[in-house]
This record gives sequence, structure tokens and C-alpha cells, in this order.
Amino acid sequence: MEKHYTDSRAKAVSTGTTILAAVFDGGVVICSDSRASIGGEYVSSKTINKVIQVHDRIFCCMAGSLADAQAVIKTAKFHLSFHSVQMESPPLVIAAASVLKELCYQNKEELQAGFMAAGWDKKKGPQVYVVSLGGMLVSQSVTIGGSGSTYIYGYVDAKYKPNMSKEECLQFATNALALAMGRDNVSGGVAHLVVITETGVEHVVVPGDKLPRFHDE
Repeated sequence: MEKHYTDSRAKAVSTGTTILAAVFDGGVVICSDSRASIGGEYVSSKTINKVIQVHDRIFCCMAGSLADAQAVIKTAKFHLSFHSVQMESPPLVIAAASVLKELCYQNKEELQAGFMAAGWDKKKGPQVYVVSLGGMLVSQSVTIGGSGSTYIYGYVDAKYKPNMSKEECLQFATNALALAMGRDNVSGGVAHLVVITETGVEHVVVPGDKLPRFHDE
């Protein structure tokens, strides 16, 4: 079958989103805004959830081409479900990240999407991994991505602490999203946050009018 490759050098990928994941003492927070755009200019949806559950205690966020990201995540969920049946135990977070990495690397000439994987497992506890465009896999304590991330690097560097409590980390993540959504015209809507710990998963949604304000908008 003939393959058609996309020349990523012709035009930069406009991600049109803000995503964040951070490890705290005993768990991890992964979150995103809810706005989807076409070409970084036209807002096609204000209510999309970019924090996707791929297994019981493993979630991922996506940035880049929505169609590419959804196709990769759908395939990754299938692989992880099959893996858990074979192993008779839940998959490790690194296993989920590695599946995303392999899918991105094997299709690097065709895909324009990057991912964050975050979760908790019995072997290593809370973890965050970044799978960049092209299939590079990196473990980090805190990471941000998408077009809105360019506005909050200073805030994240200044405010993140490795051993924050759950409440502190939730506030940190909410503030970071609010700052990015206030400046980036293709990030917005509501804030979707997921807290993952040994005891379970908690979903938090902060409406746009309830987000903290740091300047006049």
C-alpha cells in the first residue's frame, strides 16, 4: 500500500491547547483546557476533554492533530487492555508510555501529535512521562505542553515543588491553566483535572468563570 508522508518542515505544527502533568506527594495531577481549534485560528469546540483514561490508573493528554492523537490513543488502549489480560495485572505507567512512544516512532513521518502519560502503579508510585513528536520518551516530575505552555514556563519553574500536597498541586495546576488560558487565544473553556493516587482516581472540572484571574481580560 502506498504511503503518503507529511513534510513537517513545511509548516510548524500549531497545537492550540494547554496541557500539564505534575507529581505530588503520593500521586499525580494531569490536566488540560477544553478548547479545540483548526489551524490554530478557528475554535471548533469549547468542550473537548483532552485528558483520556487509557487504563484504570493511567491517563494521558494530547497536543497537536486531534485526529492523529485520537487514533494513537485508541490503539494504545487496545494494546494495554490486551497486555493486562496477558500479565493478569494492571499495566505499569512506563508500559503505557512505551506503547505511545512506539506508536509515535513507528509512524513519525505521518503523525503530528505529542502526548503526556501520567499515573500510579505499585512498582514506582506516581509518574509522569512525555512522548514528544517523533517518539522520544522522557520521565519528568512536571511537564507542560501545547501553545499555551509558552506563557507559563516561568510560573511553573518558580512555583512547582516536588513534595506538594494534593491540594497544593491542584491549586498549582489550576493557576497554571488559568494563566495560559488568559493569554493564549486558542486555549480556553473549562479546566479538566484528574488526580491519580493509590486509592483511586478523582475528576475535577473548573468552569471558565470560576478559574482564578491574575489580570484584566
